[in-house]
Amino acid sequence: MMRIRLSAVLAVAVLLSGCGFHLRGRIALPEDLGPVRVETSTAYSELTTLLERGLQAAGATPATEDAPGEVATLHILSERWGDLPIAIDQFGRAQEFSLRYAVVFAFRRADGSALVPQQVVEMSRDYVSPPEDATGTTTEREILADELRREMATSILRRIDGVVRAGTVPPVAPPQP
Repeated sequence: MMRIRLSAVLAVAVLLSGCGFHLRGRIALPEDLGPVRVETSTAYSELTTLLERGLQAAGATPATEDAPGEVATLHILSERWGDLPIAIDQFGRAQEFSLRYAVVFAFRRADGSALVPQQVVEMSRDYVSPPEDATGTTTEREILADELRREMATSILRRIDGVVRAGTVPPVAPPQP
């Protein structure tokens, strides 16, 4: 019996090592990026906090308010939320909704050149909200909204990582005398 278990564990280890699976490492940022600031027009945005934490985890230096010189900036140009009814009951009341979240962002270097050009990321989740029993739907919507914010921050950081790893980042031109 012990031999069979050992053989099974060994077989699984060999199969997993051959499939190419590996954990995703840290998000890649250009080495010459310098301090980074996340800017948004929305006061107290939870997305901004998540992005700042993600950039710090990737090795970016956060820009302070009194930092001299220019800093690289991740601009969150807009955040939009929407609920779209996708199913109705026989009385015409909405039963199921699609919670939609869209963010427009751009990432610029300290010199103003585009590291990641302006783009839109859209996400959605569906949830059921029976009109006759709407006790927990607000909480469910809030949980989904928090989940979408976390996924949005991860998606934006992955897009930055993809641009840097693909090597499509334009190099910073040396200053001209």
